[in-house]
Formats: sequence, C-alpha cells, structure tokens
Amino acid sequence: MVQQPNAQVTNQLQGRVSGVSITGGGQPGQAPQVKIRGSNTFGNNTPLYVVDGIPTESIENINPNDIETMQVLKDAASASIYGSRAANGVIIITTKSGKGKLSVNYDAYYGTQMVQSGNPWDILSSQEMADLTFRAIRNTNPGDPISHSQYGDGAEPVLPNYIAPVGANTVDESLYNVDPYYTDPSQLNDFYRIVEANKQGTNWFQEIFNSAPITSHNLSVSNGGEQGSFLFSLNYFDQKGTLDNTYLKRYTMRVNSVFNISDNIRVGENLSFAIRENPQLGDLTEGSAVGMAFRQQPIIPVRDINGNFAGSFGQGLGNARNPVAILERLKNNRGVSNKLFGNIFAEIDFLEHFTIRTNFGGKYFSNTFNSFAFPEYENAENNSVNSYTEGAQTNFNWTWANTLTYKNTIADLHNLTVVLGTEAYQNKGREVGGTTQSYFSFDPDYVTLDTGSGTQTNYSFKYADALSSIFGRIDYNFDDRYLFGATIRRDGSSRFLNEQYGWFPAASAGWNVSNEAFFESNWIDDLKVRAGYGVMGNQINVDPANSFTTFGGNNQTSFYAISGSNSSTSEGFQQSRIGNPDAKWEKNINANFGIDATLFNNSVQITADYYRKDVNDLLYNPNLPATVGSATVPYVNVGKMTNSGIDIDLSTYFTLAEDLQFNTTVTFTSYSNEIVKIADGLNYFDLETRRFNGSSIIRNAEGGSVSQFFGYKVDGFWDSQDEIDQANAAARESTGNENTTYQSDVAVGRFRYADVNGDNRITADDRTFIGNPNPDFTYGLNLELMYKNWDFSMFLYGSQGNDIWNNVKWYTDFYSSFNGAKSATALYDSWTPENMNASAPIQQTVGSFSLADVPNSYFVEDGSYLRAKQIQLGYSLPTSVLDAIHISKLRVYVQMANAFTITSYSGIDPEISGGSVNFGIDEGAYPNQRQLIFGLNASL
Repeated sequence: MVQQPNAQVTNQLQGRVSGVSITGGGQPGQAPQVKIRGSNTFGNNTPLYVVDGIPTESIENINPNDIETMQVLKDAASASIYGSRAANGVIIITTKSGKGKLSVNYDAYYGTQMVQSGNPWDILSSQEMADLTFRAIRNTNPGDPISHSQYGDGAEPVLPNYIAPVGANTVDESLYNVDPYYTDPSQLNDFYRIVEANKQGTNWFQEIFNSAPITSHNLSVSNGGEQGSFLFSLNYFDQKGTLDNTYLKRYTMRVNSVFNISDNIRVGENLSFAIRENPQLGDLTEGSAVGMAFRQQPIIPVRDINGNFAGSFGQGLGNARNPVAILERLKNNRGVSNKLFGNIFAEIDFLEHFTIRTNFGGKYFSNTFNSFAFPEYENAENNSVNSYTEGAQTNFNWTWANTLTYKNTIADLHNLTVVLGTEAYQNKGREVGGTTQSYFSFDPDYVTLDTGSGTQTNYSFKYADALSSIFGRIDYNFDDRYLFGATIRRDGSSRFLNEQYGWFPAASAGWNVSNEAFFESNWIDDLKVRAGYGVMGNQINVDPANSFTTFGGNNQTSFYAISGSNSSTSEGFQQSRIGNPDAKWEKNINANFGIDATLFNNSVQITADYYRKDVNDLLYNPNLPATVGSATVPYVNVGKMTNSGIDIDLSTYFTLAEDLQFNTTVTFTSYSNEIVKIADGLNYFDLETRRFNGSSIIRNAEGGSVSQFFGYKVDGFWDSQDEIDQANAAARESTGNENTTYQSDVAVGRFRYADVNGDNRITADDRTFIGNPNPDFTYGLNLELMYKNWDFSMFLYGSQGNDIWNNVKWYTDFYSSFNGAKSATALYDSWTPENMNASAPIQQTVGSFSLADVPNSYFVEDGSYLRAKQIQLGYSLPTSVLDAIHISKLRVYVQMANAFTITSYSGIDPEISGGSVNFGIDEGAYPNQRQLIFGLNASL
C-alpha cells in the first residue's frame, strides 16, 4: 500500500480490499469518505479502527511506513468481538515490531504534483462572454434596444478598456484611491477603483492552481531477539497543495517494544506521537476559492492598476469573489495539532494452556487554531469588518481491555480456543474559542483576542461519554475440516438511559472441503465454504445528551425585562433540548456466505462473499410540530435500512520464464442499499437545496437508496409555439380549467419536463428519482511484473454506474444564474432556432421554472471512471554492488500517481464525496492531481 504517495492510510486502501468503498479529493490531509459494505445509518458511517488493540475513530496521523498488516472485518461474525463501535465494520492495523538483527531503514521520495492544463471548466473568453450577454438580452426581450453598462449599446458588444470605472475607455489614474488595509468600514464607499479589462480573459483555474512539491522521509531502527524487540521510527511528510495556501506538514515518531521478562511473561508498549499542521479549504461548495474560480468573469484581472486585488465591484460583473484574494487572505491562518496515541500491555502464560493479557491505551489530542478575516474592497459584496478568531481543542480517551485465553489441541483433532474479556472506554474533551473585531493593524505579531477594539464574542463546550463491556468468544476446529465460532458481547453506553445495555451475539461455521478424504482434484488445491450470522450494535450517532431534556439561557430569546425597564433585562431560560430517555441501540443484523479457494498449484486464489445487512431501530431525529418550540429534536429508534452485495478478491501468481514473475490482484465490490423505513408518518427527507429556490437535490426515501437525486426529468426542449399550444390544450382538457397550462414559465427554447404521472401537466408530483451516486460496483486491478533486479507495478481503480450531480453547470451553463462566468456550452451549444438539438436551453437573462430554478436531470451525469492510481518502475542494486558499499538493500524507483483517468464526466474530477446521506454533488472539487515521484528504499 505504501506504493501510493499519500499521508492518509485510508486512501491507500482504495481498491485494494473488496467491500471497502473509499472516496476522496486531492486536498492534502483531507480525510476520505470510507464505507464498508455500503451505508449503515443516516449518521456516521465511518468504520472503527483498531491500532495495536486500541480502538480509535481516526488514523490520519499514522505513518504508513509503520504498518505491518491491515485487516478489514466486514461481517458480524468477525467484527462483533469489537462491540458497539463495530457496526460500520472494523479495520485492524498492526504496527511493525523489531525482528532479527539490528536493521536501519531509510525510505524517501520527492516529487511534484502537476496541475491540469488548459481550461478545465471550458469557460468563455472575455469577448465570448460579451457575445453571450447580448444574445441572452435579445432572447429575453426580442426587438428591444440593447444598452449594457460594460459592452455599450451598439449592434455588437465592444469590450471596454476599463471595467472600473464602469465601461470606461479612458481614466485619470491619478484619482485612484484604494486602501487594502482600511479599518473603518465607512471608507469603503470613498474608494475610487481603476481596473483594466482583461480582454484576453483570466483563466481563474490556472491562477489558483499551481504545481506543488510532495516529499516524505522515513527512518527506522529495529532489532529483535530472545530477550525482546524494539522499533523506533521517525517520519517527515510535507505536501504542498496545488491550491495555494493549502498543505499538510506532519512529523511522526513511533516507539514499539516488547520485553520477555521470562519464558511466560511479556510486557511491551506501542507509542506514537504526531505534530500536524494542515490548513484546509472547504470544497464542493460555491463559497470556496474553487467555487468562485468558475464564477468569476474572465474580463476581471487578478489585480488592479496599483497591484491591489480586482474583483466584481461595478456593474454587470456578477457577485463572485476573487478566488486568488480568498487564498491570499488565508496566509496567516494556522492550526497545529498534537496527538499522543498508543498502549502498554502485559501477557502471562500459565497452566500450559492459559494466557492472561491486560492492555491499556488511548489518545491525548490537542489543537490550537487561529484565523484572520481581512476586509474586502474589490467585490460587489464585501466584508468590511476585520476580525480575528482563535480557539483550542483538547480530547482524551482511554480503553482498558483484559482477556483470558484458553487454547488447547485435544487428541490432535480438536482445536479449541476460548476468550473471555472485559473492556472499558471513556472519552472526554472540550473546546474554547473567541472572536474579536476591528483591528487597526493586521500584523500577525500584533493581533490577539485582546488587541481588537470591536465586539468580542466567545464560546466553550465540553463533552463526555463512556462504554463498559464484557465479551466471550469460542473457536472450535475439528481436524481442520469443520470450523465453528461464536461470540457474545454485552455493551453498555452512557449515551442511553433506560436502555443502556445491549446483547450482541454472532456465530460462524466453515467447512474445509478439500481436507475431506473423498475430495480429489487435479486443479483445486484448497476449498473452504463458510457462513456467518450476527447482530452488532451502534450508538455513535446519538448525542451524549440525547436522553435528557435540558434548559439554557439566551440573551436574544429568553432574557426579558420583567420589571418593564428599557435598559436592563433579567436572565431567563428556555428549553434547549427535548430528551428521549428510551433511545436504544441500533441493531445491525448481518448474514454472510463465502467461499475461499486456491487453484492450479497455488497460482490462483479467490475469495468471494455474498452478504446482507438489515439495520433495525435506526436512530433518526424527525421534525416535530412547531408548537414544541426551537429545542433540539431527539433521536428516536424508528428507521430501517438494508444492504446486500458481493465482494470478490482474486489473486494470481505466474512464473512466465526464468527470473520473470507476473502477479495480479483483482478486487470487486458491489452493494445495493435500500431505505426500508424512516419514521412513522414520514417516508422521505430532503437535503441540499443549494440555489434551487427551496427545492432539494437529494431525497432519501423509503424504497430508494441514500442520497438519490430527485427532480424533474428533462424531455427535450419546446421547439415551437405550436408544441406549447398543443400541450396547454391537453392540460386544459384534462383539468377542465381554461386557465391551466402544461408547465409553468413555458416558452420556446426552454426545458420540457416529462409528465411522469400522465395527468397532462407538470406539477410537483412529476418529480422523480433522476440519479443515484451509489455505484453499481467498484473494482481494483494491481499488476506486478518482476524480472531479475527490475520491478514494475500498475494499480488501476474504477467505479461504475454512479451518477454525479454537476452543480457547476448551474453557474456556467445558464446565463440567468447570476452574472458570472459562463461555459462554451452556453454560447455554442444552447438552444436557438438554428440549433434545436442543443445540449443546453435557450440563454436568457431571467431564471425560471423551465430553466434552472428547480432541480432537473440536466445536472445529472454518469460519474463512472477508471483511474491509474499509480504506475511504478523500480530497480534494486545487485548483491555484488551492495556488498561493496556495505549496505543490504538499495532500490530506486520512479512513479506516476493518478497517471490517467478515463471518464465521460465533464467536471474536473469524477471522484466526488460528501456527507453520509448527501454525497455525489460537485460544486467545485479539489481535484486529484497527477504526481511524478522519485524515491529510494535503503537498508543497512
């Protein structure tokens, strides 16, 4: 997995293991969306990570070079031993330990991340924008004279020399007056801006994305023997983002050791410490720098005549913000976190067959962050008040697990392992922060929460939760032919009140068919069939305070002048949360059937599984009547969901010739998700209205999958008034109302929506599911070719059948969607009387129901893709050379990551993530960029 140059261990799992779906972007340090066998809940679907026996919710600071093995537990029979936090699956990580003689290893790489060339959003030039503007005006008001503030009133648009002052061709530059560091908001109205028009057009994508370096250096020292073992490692990882002022800089240290006090007593520890600096930028939203880059008009330059930022201030330039300015103003923002994670353990073997183990570990995390909001002056809509925000977070959790294991082989036939254990977990943390406005100096050495002269606000909160568990497991193996396992676990959670405890059983059985006396085959070396069934609990989506009805004060809504005073108020309280003391565990009922086989003299290995998961008592917080007030609505056990699918892992190992080895690994993952029930009296909930005037893009509905796209299905365009008249006549006949129309805002050249319910008119009842971001299947293909000292590898990953909601089109393909930048589609492939087979509708200055005011299928695209995640060529120096320079290993390699992507998706990257029940919407992705890497592996 370390073939993939990425600091996130979870990213390196993508496509390597079946049943695991991972979706992420190109922003350094950004955690990807990880799902094991689909969505299990309306809330957090992140799996449980267990590192050296200690459960944790995040592995973002683990050094990939420290990992010895990773194992994914996908079904209840294998994962249930980890209890309530295992309902979303478990990823077990074991870090390296010292082995053999003293060894010193150095692994390093350096490379560059390359930005897509050209004009990825296909944005028009300045002159083309002017041409489109005049066309949209003529389409909206045919025959009316045109007068545009920037492009004039002639028959054809003419680009001005200056966009500020508006549409000017000559200016007196001595009048220029802009103070970029103004402190009085009233000054904003006194500025005199002078901005030259960029007649060639600004390529905003290329202005904010630039090639950036990536490097990693890892040093480890290890040793192992009869008395024990140790491993010490240091890692430095530094990835600059291709988007300015985004980066990940991380330092990690690890110490693992085991001491054999005697033949039967062992103690040890696994400790890691990480320092992380990782400023990130929100993506997939219109307000981000990426979102503004496809909205800012090309005629606007990056800077004005005096080198200050230029923007949309003026007329006819929209309301987007300068994306270069957004990124530049992040330069002083900082966030540094420290994380200590690990465990100490002791093991004692006694009475020949027993082992007792105690394992105590956990995490201490601290984070400090600060940001400064600079005043703006260049935009149509400016933030005129500067402010500074600073905060700190701390978190501490611990897990203490104790197990007693009995292991014995009886009569060389009966192999028995019994485990009994207890586990306790406690988690607590807090956060504090504040904001102050109005600073007369923006020097970062001056700015603190105390030095501002304006309004001060602050906040703080704390949280805590705990778990207590007992568990037992038995594994029985008869003659390596018949296998049986059973687990029972009782978990108690502080997040529940009346139903704190839950029992979660699981069982599995297997049959090694190939070990039977009757089994004979020339091509099947090993064959095993297995099945498992179990129940797992989930409680991570419930707020620790969910059980309690709470009250709090708010000086805006609950304080009141009881005495009738006009100058003071008395403190009052209002209900802040409605409690549900009867909330209980979600239950994930899991059935799994699988087969493992080794074929053709061990040259082919295959593992295949079919599974079904039924999630009952799904926690959801349905809306309550307005009469209950504004208090937080509690989570209640009302929902149901199912997932089913097939996982396949296939590996082949072939010796093609002497010294020539060819290996392949194929993974295949499919899942089908269905929401069975949401709540009594509620069969759907909608999300993501974006700019659609209250209509939502996503509908999570009973009978459908999570995050499906919902809206009107486009059925072509209205090509003539006669078509409109015929449709309106049919609508009037159907309703008996002479004022009925087939479709609101209907006009020639606009979208014609499909009459889904067949009542001869378009209403809200004609909305339907128009896309699904859940893939039909995902797959991975790893190829390895080794010849003498040379090695070559290629890893391909693909997703098939998933849809993407391309919300970038809302801004770029419709002139009516603000006055921002537009795409070539809007000018060259939109409906006109001469181009009725266009992709986009007629371009007009005013939005409507029949254009882009409601969600419709125009925005849905096939998101399937195949990506070469990495291609690598390496060479290991021969032993004769190594002996001469007194080292045991030296390998050099060159690698291309994200080498190519095959897709029909028109956006800049088809790998789009999102939330648990609202993913697959592209509104400005941080793309995965191509990387060219040079590296080496050396050992002493």
